[in-house]
Formats: sequence, C-alpha cells, structure tokens
Amino acid sequence: MNGPSHVFKIPGRPGSSGARSGRASLRGKVVLITGGAGGIGAATAERLAAAGALVSLVDRDQQALGQVVSRLGGNHLATAADVTDYTSLELAVQRTVEHFSQLDIVFACAGVGSASTVSASRTEDLLRIVDVNLGGVIRTVKATLEEVSKHGGYFLLMSSAAALKNVPRANAYAASKAGVEAFGGALRLEVAHKGVNVGVAHPAWVRTNMISGASTRAGESRSLPWPFSIVSSTDTCADLLVNAMATRRRKVFIPRSLALMDPLRWLSTGPLWDSFMKPRAALSVSRLESHACVTGE
Repeated sequence: MNGPSHVFKIPGRPGSSGARSGRASLRGKVVLITGGAGGIGAATAERLAAAGALVSLVDRDQQALGQVVSRLGGNHLATAADVTDYTSLELAVQRTVEHFSQLDIVFACAGVGSASTVSASRTEDLLRIVDVNLGGVIRTVKATLEEVSKHGGYFLLMSSAAALKNVPRANAYAASKAGVEAFGGALRLEVAHKGVNVGVAHPAWVRTNMISGASTRAGESRSLPWPFSIVSSTDTCADLLVNAMATRRRKVFIPRSLALMDPLRWLSTGPLWDSFMKPRAALSVSRLESHACVTGE
C-alpha cells in the first residue's frame, strides 16, 4: 500500500560499542530496510543507527515504523510501503533519495513464515508466501537497483537456513528462500562490473514473533540435528547482519556454524536426511493435518 513518510529528528545518543569497534565504514551510509517495523529488521536498524548509518525503514505498518524510528535517535526516515506493491516501493525509494540524496545499501528483510503442509494449506496462502518472500525481494531490488548502482553499493537479501535443508511444513517458505539465494547469485554476477556487491543471509532459528507466535513450530528446532537446532537471539542476528553490510560479505550464516552446511547440502537434502526426517515428519504432519480437519482450518 502507499502511505506517507515521516522524518524523525531526535537528538542523537552515544554510539554503541559495536559502532566504536569496527563499523566506521557504515558511518554516513544510507541503508534502506524492508520489513523494518519489528524483529530482525528493527534490531538491525538500531545497530546501523548506532554505527552512524542513516536508516530508511520501509514496512506496511506505519505506526510500528514510527515507534522504531523514534528509538533510533538522529535523522532517519520511515515510509509505509508494501513489498508486494511495486509502486509503493518506488515511492519509498524516491523519498529516501530526496531526503538523504543517495542510497548505498539495501537490506531486503521483509518476509512471512509458514508452518503447515501443502495438504492443509490454501493455494492462495502458499502463493502469497512466495510472492512476499521472493517476489518482494525481486521488487525491492528492481526499485533500488539504479540508485545503489550509482554509488557502487551493496544488497543484502534475506534467505534462510530453510534453503539448505528439507523439512516438512516449510514447503513454500523454503522454496521462496531458495529462490532468493538463486536470485542473489545471478544478481551478483550481473552487477559486479558496476562495483556493486550482493550478499545473501541464511538465518536459522531466531527469536522473533514469526517463531514464537507460531504454536505449531514450538520445539521444532529441537527435533533437528546441530547446527540447524541452534536458536539465535535477535541481537546476535542483527550484529552479524550489520557486520556483513560493513564488510560487504557474499554470504552470512546465523549462527556462524551453519556455514559448515553450505557445502554439505547433499547431506541435508539427500536420502540419508530423508531417512532421518521421515519418522519425525510422519508424526508432526499427522498431528497438524488431524488438527486442521477438526478445526476446519
């Protein structure tokens, strides 16, 4: 949706230890974040602001955006827009450039989760996940590419550990996140000659409302082998993401140990993994689909 933008000018607060210890490269950089009204996006914005970056937050929830930006201190921007609406994203980018005169970094963070089977899901709900998570990233990149290219900037695209493994009830979600990784890989090659870098983030479990608010996912992390079972704090996740922006990393894994699985995907997507997961899947899928039949979900 289209919506007004708001500029918040509040006396700055002292920088955090993270800003003092190696993020000088972000000082004065303009960073646009989609999905910035809460969770990982908001936590990342706080660290960027502390490091001296100028933040342009984009989200559908204007009220929540205002609350986040008011906590940042300094001169930051909040614009209501929807990653499924390209026109609203174009307007958000226009306002960002008008306000800051440039755009250096884009963090495409907006996304939605899923915790259901294909059988228990409506077709339109499955497709919406793909549209928000993958289509939203594509629209965000398209809307910002010209401005980021002018400054030899950096894109950080939010994929997931779901792109590294096969698990039940992550069907459309995993597909969308694998698509983000593939899209980012192609984009990286297309823009390298312009001095633009592209990173892809692979967080596993992070304590946000997307996880804690889904009762069907309670305890799911514990059913997976290490390192897929690790649950990271939002603060840890944000620190790693901001470091990735400062160093223009190609990949960022959260937790870091997840990097071990990147070259070993044949393990987490192959027949041995299937043998490990099938008994667990049979139990969790049966429970979920039985509940869906009873409640009419």
